[in-house]
Amino acid sequence: MQQLTIARQQPLVLASVFLWLGFLGTISFMEAWLKFRAPGITLELGLGIGRLVFNALNKVEWVLLLSILGGLLYYKQTVIQRQLIFLVIPCLLLLLQTLWLLPALDHRAEMAILKQSLPPSNLHFYYVVMEIIKAACLFSYGKSLFKIRAISEATI
Repeated sequence: MQQLTIARQQPLVLASVFLWLGFLGTISFMEAWLKFRAPGITLELGLGIGRLVFNALNKVEWVLLLSILGGLLYYKQTVIQRQLIFLVIPCLLLLLQTLWLLPALDHRAEMAILKQSLPPSNLHFYYVVMEIIKAACLFSYGKSLFKIRAISEATI
């Protein structure tokens, strides 16, 4: 008979990956649309809250990414090449969001708050797609940090 055990590797990296995933889930996939359902929340107020929350989320994501990279350096752990893509993609998407997408969305929100007319845009769609890809990659990378080993009864 065999027993399965899970060996944890890189606890700082593991915690940071799943914290990042948790932030994505709660902010991007819940708070973003729920705030507009609250009584008394106007479009302008919801957009103002969204600007604050998503700028804060972006800063937290950078802290968690640096924590992951710092943890990898501290534990002197090499990343297996097939795992690397699941870490590189969220890094690149975060960079793209920070330098281009969030400033563009922030500008649109500011214009909407000032009640200026805006042409249709796919920016929110791009953001949602990027968040889904980031979440899937982070989950895959976090899952790869668990090592499942079969231990035979003889060694127990």
